Amino acid sequence: MSAQVLTYLFVGLSFALYIGIAIWSRSSSTSEFYVAGGHVHPLANGAATAADWMSAASYLSMAGIIAFEGADGARYLMGWTGGYVLLALLLAPYLRKFNKFTVPDFVGDRYYSQAARLVAVVCVIFISFTYVAGQMRGVGVVFSRFLEVDINTGVVIGMGIVFFYAVLGGMKGITYTQVAQYCVLIFAYLVPAIFISLTLTNNPIPMLGLGSTLAAEPVYLLDKLDGLTTELGMTAFTAGNKSTIDMFFIAAALMAGTAGLPHVIVRFFTVPRVRDARISAGYALVLIALLYTTAPAVAAFARINIINAMDGLHYSEAPEWFGKWENSGLIAWIDKNNDGEIQYRGGAAMEQKPVYDLGRGASGERLLTNKATSNDNELYIDRDIIVLAHPEIAQLPNWVVALVAAGGLAAALSTAAGLLLVISTAIAHDLLKKTFRPNITERQELRYARLAAAVAIAIAGLFGIYPPGFVAEVVAFAFGLAAASFFPVILLGIFSTRMNKEAAISGMLTGLIFTFSYIVYFKFISPETNSAAHWWFGISPEGIGSLGMILNFMVSFVVMRITPPPPQEVQDLVQHIRVPQARPSSQ
Repeated sequence: MSAQVLTYLFVGLSFALYIGIAIWSRSSSTSEFYVAGGHVHPLANGAATAADWMSAASYLSMAGIIAFEGADGARYLMGWTGGYVLLALLLAPYLRKFNKFTVPDFVGDRYYSQAARLVAVVCVIFISFTYVAGQMRGVGVVFSRFLEVDINTGVVIGMGIVFFYAVLGGMKGITYTQVAQYCVLIFAYLVPAIFISLTLTNNPIPMLGLGSTLAAEPVYLLDKLDGLTTELGMTAFTAGNKSTIDMFFIAAALMAGTAGLPHVIVRFFTVPRVRDARISAGYALVLIALLYTTAPAVAAFARINIINAMDGLHYSEAPEWFGKWENSGLIAWIDKNNDGEIQYRGGAAMEQKPVYDLGRGASGERLLTNKATSNDNELYIDRDIIVLAHPEIAQLPNWVVALVAAGGLAAALSTAAGLLLVISTAIAHDLLKKTFRPNITERQELRYARLAAAVAIAIAGLFGIYPPGFVAEVVAFAFGLAAASFFPVILLGIFSTRMNKEAAISGMLTGLIFTFSYIVYFKFISPETNSAAHWWFGISPEGIGSLGMILNFMVSFVVMRITPPPPQEVQDLVQHIRVPQARPSSQ
């Protein structure tokens, strides 16, 4: 059976499963819509949290960035893994004990201020829409190749699927759907990794295969890869180009941003007790580690296979998958020396992304209008396709190719649904019920939540069609915004009885406005200056959230010292949150 038919079959079956679960677990109350009724088993919540956590950035883009950047790509591994540990140990149990299931709800009650709640709602919407843009692009990337539609059509199809089970099922439907999606995505990620590890190193465990010798010759895999990349004029895979300060700030922004991500925090309110929140965090960490420890091996394997498969290959002999990815605009070749062979070298093959002309050249290649003439590289490969294209490059069975496509969609859709639910909750619960229309009934609130989710999906689709960068890059911006706005407010709200509403509002606004402005300036207003020579202190837009977080802390500390302390009942509440044993009423 062809890869195309198997892909339709696997994707169709997985979608039928997700929609079936959504119908089975349809929400009938706001409690079920927002937090699945608070009765999810810790193991199920751990799997759902892992699926929510491992977005398209983790599944599709992280290995791709490591494959192209080598050691520099470790910033994502360190940041996201460390950030989850920070969230699970430092924040989640306390937030669960506070018993407010949204970040704006926590901010509004902890800081006894509707203004603080509104600022938090704005932050949630900014962060969630930035994050969801990466997920919708991930959906488009998968569909563009395996269902042979363009990326924009793929995004629209993904919107329809998410609309159905997010709007219908709410958190209850999303939770059990995410359990199924975790099973699909982790199986789809590990199976090809094991296949390729066996082929290259005779070791079935990819993590160990990364440090093993090659099956074909007595050379360590990483040494071989370093030799191949330097020989072709690229940076050695194990070498890094980024400055230490930028690496540090990016990793810190990803860590702190993790702890402030609203769609992950809300998952700890779906379990019955505080103790269950801690247990589910442990389960999630183990389940997340399965993918995160495999990603560097997948990246190294893919880089070797791409070089061996593509460099020196005559275009007329290119395999079928190359042409299909070419049609999607995610792979492109320019015959710079007119010899008909693909030359894979260091540097960019073209200015930014491919812009196709209508015709073809003498060697049969599709003509582009933005050829880069400053180097000899003729091959453009979008980083987001590495995990999806690798099984075909490695000539794995068609069913593995189809499985990877289903896994990619599971990863993107699981996180997109969680984010869209957070947006709808912020609007219906925090903006309407708690602020502007406190007298609406539960049925009306549920109706508004579903309407808000539908509108959010439409806006998210536009972000997916016009994304500001690669999937992991877009997601990094969301983490930076979360680090700069929420992390200080949540951390000080839990551990400082002196932290007050004036400091919280001032800090959030300072961090959010500074970080957002910096990113917008270098990514959209003046992209030609987006280089280390023009960055503040050598910090890239990916890492600027750490500086925004520092500014947030500084402003908060100054303002809290010159303004009155919180009311005594708020200080008592903060003391109660930090007590390990919760009172029965908070359980």
